[in-house]
Amino acid sequence: MDEQLELAMLFDFYGDMLSNKQREYFRLHHMEDLSLSEIAESEGVSRQAVWDNIRRAEESLRKNEEKIGLLGRYLQQQKAAQELERDTQELLTLTTGRARVLAENIRRRVEELQHGI
Repeated sequence: MDEQLELAMLFDFYGDMLSNKQREYFRLHHMEDLSLSEIAESEGVSRQAVWDNIRRAEESLRKNEEKIGLLGRYLQQQKAAQELERDTQELLTLTTGRARVLAENIRRRVEELQHGI
């Protein structure tokens, strides 16, 4: 997985566990694509202070994932759902009647799970 995507996903899962400064500097740098200098200027702090907070935030996000593992479980669930969807699509091509209706219901429920419904 791309590091930026991984950090964004870790932030989604664990961002509330960061300090306010870490959360804001991380968001500005990684989500708003502001440079360290731009953040430092707008916040009235040094570039080094911004860098330190972002690095601590990244470290904290990764440590939380090591301990809690939400992202890993989420990715495993998504992979399993994709496999179920693939198998169900194949099943739909092989069945008719009531079996096809049941396969379509399964496909729909798997899709709902994938989208967090």
